[in-house]
Amino acid sequence: MAMTYPVERASRNGGVTAPEDHEQSAGAEVPVGMDLERICRAVREILIAVGEDPDREGLRETPDRVARMYAEVFRGLHQDPRVHLRKTFTQKYDEMVLIKDIHFESFCEHHLLPFTGKAHVAYIPNGTVIGLSKIPRVIDVLTKRPQMQERLTEELADLLMKELDAQGVAVVMEATHSCMTIRGVHKPDSSFVTSAMRGSFKERLATRSEVLSLIFGGRP
Repeated sequence: MAMTYPVERASRNGGVTAPEDHEQSAGAEVPVGMDLERICRAVREILIAVGEDPDREGLRETPDRVARMYAEVFRGLHQDPRVHLRKTFTQKYDEMVLIKDIHFESFCEHHLLPFTGKAHVAYIPNGTVIGLSKIPRVIDVLTKRPQMQERLTEELADLLMKELDAQGVAVVMEATHSCMTIRGVHKPDSSFVTSAMRGSFKERLATRSEVLSLIFGGRP
């Protein structure tokens, strides 16, 4: 997927009512290009289609709530993750850098149900390093889109490999998917693990084994 997303932000417009705006966090601003009125209309139609009354008290403001929720959880569609990788630091260091247990939330593109989990990201620098907070920020952008975990894992690995000019990148993601836990097969204890190895992590068995041992070592 081409990383050509605008990053401008804007406040709500278009006449959508927002009785609960005071409850919104600062991170819930509406991205330019997101049509809240259209989302509201669609949610109202869904409520009618399932047999509900969208005008009853408990549902009257639901379309607006859902629209604002979508503006928050899908804001990554209108952001460019590369902006978080522009600032690097020259450092003579060529050993593994690993950040473990980075919490993330995303939405499965097949059912628009959430999946949540942890990402483990390692890279071997090639003369430059990145600030520790930047990789979690990149993950926040990539996960705030309708996603498949497999694609998310590869997108993150490819982006870091290219933008950091790293010798190698390893990404392992573990998640629980609502589309398997609250519907369908109803398996609440299941987890889904994906990995993407690039550069030296893919080419050298010892390096790959080392990072996997650092991530999973000691687990029962």
